Amino acid sequence: MSEQKVSVLEGFKTFLLRGNVIDLAVAVVIGAAFTQIVNAVVKGVINPLVGAFGTKNLDSYSSCIKGTCEVVNGEVDGIKILWGSVLGATLSFLITAAVVYFLMVLPMAKYLAKKAARDAAKEGAKEVVELSELEVLKEIRDALIAQSRGTRTGSTGSGPAPGTGTGSDRS
Repeated sequence: MSEQKVSVLEGFKTFLLRGNVIDLAVAVVIGAAFTQIVNAVVKGVINPLVGAFGTKNLDSYSSCIKGTCEVVNGEVDGIKILWGSVLGATLSFLITAAVVYFLMVLPMAKYLAKKAARDAAKEGAKEVVELSELEVLKEIRDALIAQSRGTRTGSTGSGPAPGTGTGSDRS
């Protein structure tokens, strides 16, 4: 039973030390801090802008669908719909989504597209180099085959055949 505990603990340690768990923890912490920033923007900027048309606190926007929605003896008389809270949460979501998209997703997509284009260009250049090397190797092969058969390829006939000399270098 102690062997199983050791293996479970070892597995848990491996799980915790895995890179994606640490990345996830960092993302959660950054996300929590980012949420505070967005909430501050909504409360400090958006709510006052909306408040120019009504109250500054979006939570106070509500409608009563049954009864008078007045507090009587500590209880609310009627059914109150707090649509201002939903509006505030929706604005927070939209601001968060816009910031994430424009500051993180869009620049990363552009970067990855440029990187893919560079990689494709490098791959194309590599293929051209490989093709030209392949052509040179084919020419060398053909020249060696032709030489072994006793004929020359690529010769223009302007010089003497190999090994024959011009006669002036013999004494």
